Amino acid sequence: MIFKKRQKEFDVTETLENDKEAGGAIRTFSGKTGMTISILLFALAAFSVYVNSLMNIQEIYRNAIFLTFLLVLTFLLYPATKHSSKTKITIVDYIWAILGFAGGAYILLNYSTIHNVKLSEPTTIDYVFAFITIAVLLEVSRRTIGLFIPLLSIIALFFALFGPWFPGIFGHAGFGFERLLYRLYMTTEGIFGMTFSIATTYIVIFILFGAFLNASGATRLFNDLALAVAGQRRGGPAQVAVLSSALTGMLSGSAVANVATTGTFTIPLMKSIGLKPRFAAAVEATASTGGMIMPPIMGAAAFIMAGFLGVGYNIIVLAAIVPAILYYSALIIAIDIEAKKQGLKGISKDNIPDVLEVIKSRGILILPIIIVIVTLMTGFTALFAGFAGIFACIVASWLTKDKENRIGIKAITNALIEGARGSIQVAVACATVGIIIAVITMTGLGSTLAYNIIQISGNNLAIILVLIMITSIVLSMGLPSTALYIVVAVAAAPALIEAGVNPIAAHFFVFWFGALSNITPPVALASYTAAGIARADAMQTSWTAVKLCLPGFLLPFMIVYNPALVMQTEATGMDAALQIIFAFTTSILGVFALATAVFNFFTTDMTIFERVAMAIAALLLIIPELITSAIGLGIIILVLAIHLPRAKKMNTQRNEVSV
Repeated sequence: MIFKKRQKEFDVTETLENDKEAGGAIRTFSGKTGMTISILLFALAAFSVYVNSLMNIQEIYRNAIFLTFLLVLTFLLYPATKHSSKTKITIVDYIWAILGFAGGAYILLNYSTIHNVKLSEPTTIDYVFAFITIAVLLEVSRRTIGLFIPLLSIIALFFALFGPWFPGIFGHAGFGFERLLYRLYMTTEGIFGMTFSIATTYIVIFILFGAFLNASGATRLFNDLALAVAGQRRGGPAQVAVLSSALTGMLSGSAVANVATTGTFTIPLMKSIGLKPRFAAAVEATASTGGMIMPPIMGAAAFIMAGFLGVGYNIIVLAAIVPAILYYSALIIAIDIEAKKQGLKGISKDNIPDVLEVIKSRGILILPIIIVIVTLMTGFTALFAGFAGIFACIVASWLTKDKENRIGIKAITNALIEGARGSIQVAVACATVGIIIAVITMTGLGSTLAYNIIQISGNNLAIILVLIMITSIVLSMGLPSTALYIVVAVAAAPALIEAGVNPIAAHFFVFWFGALSNITPPVALASYTAAGIARADAMQTSWTAVKLCLPGFLLPFMIVYNPALVMQTEATGMDAALQIIFAFTTSILGVFALATAVFNFFTTDMTIFERVAMAIAALLLIIPELITSAIGLGIIILVLAIHLPRAKKMNTQRNEVSV
């Protein structure tokens, strides 16, 4: 009965053009087809819950079952091209789905035989299924996340096969076709490797947690809270966009999905107080991009990062807190300066919800997030925290005054279906990128690139950072959050670590600039999505977003030079706390100085001297030395001592003229 009701709603696969990050739009279904796909999605979610809670199953078998679901569902949900039918499944799609099912089922049934009976000496039929599965996975990847990752994977395959033909530093001995197929399909080092294992455990559970939190009405709570807290401030709607996007980003971690979710509410609100459409869109794009570095989920990158670095998930969450606060503080400062510059005001008090009423009616919905964070910080596993969060969502929904958001059997079913659908793109990216990771590991390409970047830069850390920044932005363009982090983590982070950068700081550096590719031309998906909602020019919006986010571009450099910002310090106790406080304070000052220089305004327009001095102060505050920080602070004080009296005098003259 539940699934029959779900048929009418399986416009769950509504064609949300704004919700896609790279691949094609998702098909819409009704009737028996919609019910069948609903059942498959529900089965995937139920399997994920069961296998990660009650069932003890070997990793390869769990991954094989999950991959089988993915390969079948993708061909049913995602059309081959933008011109393909969005409501009907074609014969070609069914053929692809059958091949995908066969590839996943074959390794599930034969993995033990290959390793225990054949003693890791596969036969021809094993290699045939390996080739079919990899080909199907590449097509699945193309449909869900676009061309870049499958093309990069194909290049990686050619690189592994034809190593002796590659020039200079890229040349290597090469690997046989059969050996490559074996490594990618019949071991846990290729498509069934670490990244896909994380997708089938932590990531899928937290995506389900997000679906349950959304079902409880938490998104509405976040918007109302943001409106109540910041609505009356100068440029209030823009501040609301920052806060609501930050809160929503805690769950989705997807810049584009965040824009599509909060932008439809915040962008018209910003335009209503006089902000230009391109600026309103830029605010939403930059605020939503910050959701990718917002703990606890960080677009699922937190789980992958913990796996790469071999540290606890709670370490990554703690490390992300200060950078996330700094990023959003930078945006708030920049928006406030622009609001002062334009003379904007906030929203009328009559149009703002009462914060106490909001907390009374739905404030309990914050409880699941608190439970997740506390559970993680007290040493429990991320899986336990995810399940605790899901259970808390159900309980909290029944403690609110909004009866329509109470999570019963139907809502649980819908949340599981939505969560399964939401996990497809991330899980496909994790499986496909396993090909790239395997090739890099086999060929030693990561170490080679790291060594040569250091040589080209003359071992100068500043030059290395700039080169890695550019590399990370370029490699990440057009990719969803999880995929972009994996790519930059294996291709760019090793160079920083080789140069002596703290490993956690190095991974945050590359991930941060990977995330900023969402607003950086020419492939700025978050900016373009926001521009579409605001009806603004896409390229102008993108460049405005870059300008708005320039202090954000400074922060990764601060993290590298001062790892205390990501809780990495050799000191202990009070000394460690003082280091972190000092790093945070100097960073905030640096962000403020750069924002005033970029927007050429504080209480009035700045002179060239003031502007240049503030930019120099920001650069000095990057370096975590007492002397450079003191000089930077001294410059800021000097500039303000000149600027404030000048501004006061100008305002007095204006008032006299107006009188």
